[in-house]
Amino acid sequence: MGLDFTAIDFETANGFRGSPCAVGLSKVRGGVVVEEASWLMRPPEKHDRFDYHNVRIHGIRPEDVAGLPRFGELFPEIGAFIGGDVLAAHNAAFDLGVIRSGLEVSGLAGPAYDYACTVMLSRRCYSLVSNSLPYAAEEAGVPLVNHHDAAEDARACAGILIDIARRNSAGSIAELYLSLGLALPHQPAFDPNRDGLSKATLTALGAAGGNGAAPAARPFKSGWPEEGANPAPNNDAEPAHPLFGQTVVFTGELAMPRPEAKVLSAEFGAQPESRVTGRTTVLVVGDGFVASDLRSGRLTGKARRVLELHERGQRIEVLSEGEFLQMVGGQVPAAAALL
Repeated sequence: MGLDFTAIDFETANGFRGSPCAVGLSKVRGGVVVEEASWLMRPPEKHDRFDYHNVRIHGIRPEDVAGLPRFGELFPEIGAFIGGDVLAAHNAAFDLGVIRSGLEVSGLAGPAYDYACTVMLSRRCYSLVSNSLPYAAEEAGVPLVNHHDAAEDARACAGILIDIARRNSAGSIAELYLSLGLALPHQPAFDPNRDGLSKATLTALGAAGGNGAAPAARPFKSGWPEEGANPAPNNDAEPAHPLFGQTVVFTGELAMPRPEAKVLSAEFGAQPESRVTGRTTVLVVGDGFVASDLRSGRLTGKARRVLELHERGQRIEVLSEGEFLQMVGGQVPAAAALL
């Protein structure tokens, strides 16, 4: 068995995972991209609102998908392209969640998938201050030109996984995960007649009142953000999740209360803390931060401290609030940046 897999990337119309408006796929055989596919689509009915923030990120507008098949109509073609492959995605918790939530709100069944997360693998195999797709792709020698074009992002994800397998002398995805002491993650099949809705879908339906309306905006609060308590990590969380086992600190003005963000991180197995120390492994930055700010210097004091620690050899990375919310399945507020 060679290095065979399909890389996938979704773009969404709004903060709900179940609102895909574009998908890109790259099929790899023997460590080489041999076939690609991409589609624009209308998101599932009642979840097809396009938020300004998402449009600003990926450039897809409602008129670009008007009259096109919806996700549920296209999924048979998407599924046929994937076949029985292992799926690879950069922040797989998000892209696999798009499939699951998209199926849930479309009332459709879907197959099980084994999958590889190139964020997790990048964290294990590279030493980057940000494991966002542009940084990891540059390290892998496949730099992005049009980030957030689904086809290009899928191709970059494929290149990252090929590079990491090469660096670890692994001839297959299973061999790579075994060499790193990791279990290959698995998303079970979904049957709408048997299985309940995922937390991300239930949260979205609750926030929208079940009708796809935008969740109410939180009132702005001035002053120093409240830190709140640091809850203990959920040791029963999924070990393959990119936050599991991490020590997380939050900085800057978040679009959600900082205590709420801490609870979310702990649910997925992270230990939240209130200041950057030698234990810190992840810093989540608000204030509209994006990874390119690491090079421009638009940083909080905590972020500058992270850069200093990283230069001294501490394995620590920076996430935007949008990346964090993608990982935990939260609604991405308009103030949070997606990378």
